[in-house]
Amino acid sequence: MSANEAQESDPFDASVRMTRNDSRHRYELFEHEELAVISTFKDLPGHIDFEHTISQPGFEGRGLAKILARYALDDVVASGKRVIPHCPYISRFIAKHPDLYNQYTDFPEGP
Repeated sequence: MSANEAQESDPFDASVRMTRNDSRHRYELFEHEELAVISTFKDLPGHIDFEHTISQPGFEGRGLAKILARYALDDVVASGKRVIPHCPYISRFIAKHPDLYNQYTDFPEGP
């Protein structure tokens, strides 16, 4: 590693944490203890059906939804369940990473 590489800031921000909140049926991303992004879901037998991903006002356009999407999808895959992406954001994220998630996804039929 060069001296310049060692001085570059780490892209990981320790002030960000994610959790699965089963009582509210959503994954949550917090930044500095403030709720920044949520992704709502239905917990179905053998599946997690993602409904909506929403960035809270002031947190849009910062890439936080991508971080939460990867966390949530990885969590579902690790649990042995399959993904149903009714949420347009989650569906687009899977389309951009087909090698990681297509094999674990049951795409909804129709519009």
